[in-house]
Amino acid sequence: MAPKRPRSAGAFPKSVEPTATQTAEAGELYAALDLGTNSCRMLIARPVGNQFHVVDSFSKAVQLGQGLEASGRLSRASISRTVQALQICRRKIEEHGVKRMRLVATEACRRAKNSRDFMRLVRRETGLPLEIIAAEEEARLAVIACAPLVEPKTEQLLVVDIGGGSTELVWIDVSQVAPEERVRAIMRLSDGFTRADGSARAARVVDWISVPLGVATLKDQFSDVDDDAARFALMSWFFEEKLADFSPYSAGSPREGFQIVGTSGTVTTVAACHLGLKRYDRTKVDGLTMSSTQIDAVIRTYLTLGPEGRRNDPRIGRDRHTLIMSGAAILQALMRVWPTDKMSVADRGLREGLLYAQMAADGVFTEDGIIQ
Repeated sequence: MAPKRPRSAGAFPKSVEPTATQTAEAGELYAALDLGTNSCRMLIARPVGNQFHVVDSFSKAVQLGQGLEASGRLSRASISRTVQALQICRRKIEEHGVKRMRLVATEACRRAKNSRDFMRLVRRETGLPLEIIAAEEEARLAVIACAPLVEPKTEQLLVVDIGGGSTELVWIDVSQVAPEERVRAIMRLSDGFTRADGSARAARVVDWISVPLGVATLKDQFSDVDDDAARFALMSWFFEEKLADFSPYSAGSPREGFQIVGTSGTVTTVAACHLGLKRYDRTKVDGLTMSSTQIDAVIRTYLTLGPEGRRNDPRIGRDRHTLIMSGAAILQALMRVWPTDKMSVADRGLREGLLYAQMAADGVFTEDGIIQ
């Protein structure tokens, strides 16, 4: 399948995700749910001033897209697991009395032949208003979630969101924006990538692409290759081939003022392994800068461990050990195509972008009140 492309070529509020449900204080609560190819994840948050505070969260590896590459359909087992997870989400929403919510599904549901039947089943069994969003909106929400990590000296920005079924890349030019306004200029892209107001404060999307390969779908493409190292190399080069139509592919990366921000379970897992964390700590990972040398060292360690070693490594986790090498193959391809000394790690993405968009639409945040 060819990568999906467009028809034409402020800062995010700080939040801390709790380890357990907290009692909601006064103020309307918002929910954001991201049903991806591999995971079902939800946040429930309350706006507090110019920030938001997460009062409850949920995450489960449902493997909705398992077998999708071969059959083109969501399997009964995958649907059953997912509906069970969504029922837990519904109970949490009801317990907290959440009225404002945005619950979205991404690549697996965009591609599956039986996605309409699945959506009807979800509505009947859970009552949740789940919707399938387009690839552009998924990319846009990831961009606004990562905006606070953009450095003042950045002129060319690449935001990469490695999902279970697809990988979104957005290249943004902010060279004509004053350094102190660059984060806010990127936030304004929440209205659409093709929006242009002609002002010097506008961030310009050079190009964006949604490659229909994520950690789950890329793994499935090469499941018949037994040799671990050979499979990794094949996955990396195969992913790079899908970037050929992305306009910055041939241009390479500029020498100065270039920044890559990566958001995904792959990127945060690599960061946690680099830090030697046996128990994941978001406060240490989100906003971390990793050098290309450090990223390469972690990937080499994964290859040395082999499948059995990765399965038993607590830094990787049981839910991710089968997917980490396909994610690392994507990451390696990106670092090969756009050589750079470092990557910014974002433990934030679609859910945070959904929360921001809802709260901003309700006037909870004003541009003057946005914090960095």
